[in-house]
Amino acid sequence: MAHRSPRSRLTSEQRPDRKQDILLAAEKLFAQHGYHAVSIRQIAQEAGVPLALVGYYYGQKHELFDAIFAHWSGTIEERLAALRQVVNDPQDPKVLQRITEAFIQPVLRLRASAEGEYYALLIARELAHVREETDRVLSAYFDPMAHAFIDAFAQALPHASRGEVAWCYQFALGALLHHLSDSRIERLSRGQSRAGDPAAGQLLANFIAGGIRAALPAPTFLPVSKSKRRST
Repeated sequence: MAHRSPRSRLTSEQRPDRKQDILLAAEKLFAQHGYHAVSIRQIAQEAGVPLALVGYYYGQKHELFDAIFAHWSGTIEERLAALRQVVNDPQDPKVLQRITEAFIQPVLRLRASAEGEYYALLIARELAHVREETDRVLSAYFDPMAHAFIDAFAQALPHASRGEVAWCYQFALGALLHHLSDSRIERLSRGQSRAGDPAAGQLLANFIAGGIRAALPAPTFLPVSKSKRRST
């Protein structure tokens, strides 16, 4: 029997599916335990590959973390594409709703899919517990999108300051992240609701848009009475 050369054995170990297996294993473990609690060795074990293969494909742990977000960057573009479809008219009473739906719906669809579940949970975990090592990646991928949505909300709410709108964006993000990772709803609703239910998406959109509208109401101008106009 002919012996395979070391080169042929290495090529067999480096099948593209193994590269994908490593990425999916890292995504799952980071989502379950957090970036700092997971080692490269654990990722290799979860993926069923030699430890050296993780470094060969992705380098150090922070580079593997970055690769996960690069892999799913299309989801961010999907949200921005939906935002670009919104006709941003401050006089339209539904404009906040449409901006909000562009912000949350692609993420909710991802959370409901088998392939995107762990990535959605990873976003929820890491954005809620940002550390210096992970903030660089998160800011590179998510800050530009955040600015785009803050700009859109600010255009829809011209009476509000950017600082106020930025706070509302953060409150909206908090509601979305909690919805992605929450499981208490089943217990608190006494079984009437289930975690990750796509049907709750519209309720979440209504809650966020209504909350922003209530927090930053448009000013009302009372008509000046005739007697007051004569006295001036």
